[in-house]
Amino acid sequence: MSARFDTGLVVGKFSPLHRGHLGLIQFAAAKCKRLVIVSYSSPEYPGCAAEQRERWLRACAPESVISVITPEKVTQLQQAGMAVPDMPANDASDNAQRQFMAAWLQRVLEVNVQAVFTSEAYGEGFAAALSAHFGEQVMHVSYDPQRSRMPVSGTQLRQHWRTARQHLALPVLDDWMPRLCLLGAESTGKSTLTAWLAAWLDEPCVAEYGRELWEQRQGKLIYDDLLMIAEEQVRREQEAACRARHWVICDTSPLTTLFYSLALFAQAAPALHHLSQRAYHKVFLSAPDFPMVQDGTRQDEAFRLRQHQWYVDTLNQRGIPYQLLSGPLEERQASLKVALLSG
Repeated sequence: MSARFDTGLVVGKFSPLHRGHLGLIQFAAAKCKRLVIVSYSSPEYPGCAAEQRERWLRACAPESVISVITPEKVTQLQQAGMAVPDMPANDASDNAQRQFMAAWLQRVLEVNVQAVFTSEAYGEGFAAALSAHFGEQVMHVSYDPQRSRMPVSGTQLRQHWRTARQHLALPVLDDWMPRLCLLGAESTGKSTLTAWLAAWLDEPCVAEYGRELWEQRQGKLIYDDLLMIAEEQVRREQEAACRARHWVICDTSPLTTLFYSLALFAQAAPALHHLSQRAYHKVFLSAPDFPMVQDGTRQDEAFRLRQHQWYVDTLNQRGIPYQLLSGPLEERQASLKVALLSG
C-alpha cells in the first residue's frame, strides 16, 4: 500500500512508552513516507527521563525521525540565536503547546507535516493550528480514540506497572524490571548459585547462552560468535522480564562475553563493548576460593584467577558496586539471602 502522506507527526510524553503508543506509531508509519516522533515532558516522571524515552523510541521505531526535547536543549538553541519558545509545562494551554510544536517543527527540525496522528480529542485543533502556521492543510488522523486496543493509561502504568506490565513496550519493561547478575570465573559455583537463587525467589533464570552455544559447537567458537552471544543473552533477559514478578536472575552478562572475546581473540567488536555496559540493579561476584573442578571444558587454574582479577579490575574501573561471594556454597547462599532481604 502506497503512503498517503509525505510526512506525518506523532507527539507524546511517552511516559512510559506502551503498546497503545506503539499501535499509534505503527499505524502512522504505514500511512507516511516519513514519520516524525516528538516527545517532551515538563516535569519528567520518575523512570521516564528524556534519555530513556529517546532510547525506547529509537529501539521501537528505528525508521522514524526521533526528537526528544528537554529544557536544556531549548536553552542551548535560544543561546545560539534561534527563535524557539520556551518548552511549555505539561499543564500549559493548548495554544502554548501548539505554538511551541509549530516552531520546533519549522525552525529546528525544518519539516512541514501533512498529517498529525493522535488518539486524543485535541487532535483536530492541533492540526488546525499547524495548518494555519504552515499555510497548508495538515490533516488529523485519529487512531483508536476509544482506547479499545489499549485500555490502560500512562498514569495507570506509572502507578501500577507490575500488574499491567504486559502493556509496556519491551524496552521499558527491560529498564524497569530489576536485574540481578551473578558473575564469576570458571568453576566458582556461579551457575549453581544462579539456579538456586531463581528457584528460591521463584523468578525466571536466564542461563548462560555462551556456554550453551559452546557445547552446541563442540567448543569451536569464532570471533563473530561473541557479539551474537551477548545480543542473545540480552534478548533472553528481555524475554524473562515479561515473566518476572520482582527480579530477573541472570547467570552472567555481556561483560563476561567481552572478557572471552578479549581473552580468546585479543579484540572485541565496538557493539560488544557497548553491550558490556548494560546495567544491573545488583551484581554479585563469586570468588575462586575453593578447588577448581575440571570437567573437560574449562581452562586451567591460572586462567581462572586471571578471569576473576579481570572482573574485579573492570568492575572497580567502571564504578559498578558489587558484592563478593566467598566460602562454601551454603555460605554464599546465605550471603545472597541477606543481601536481598536487607534490600
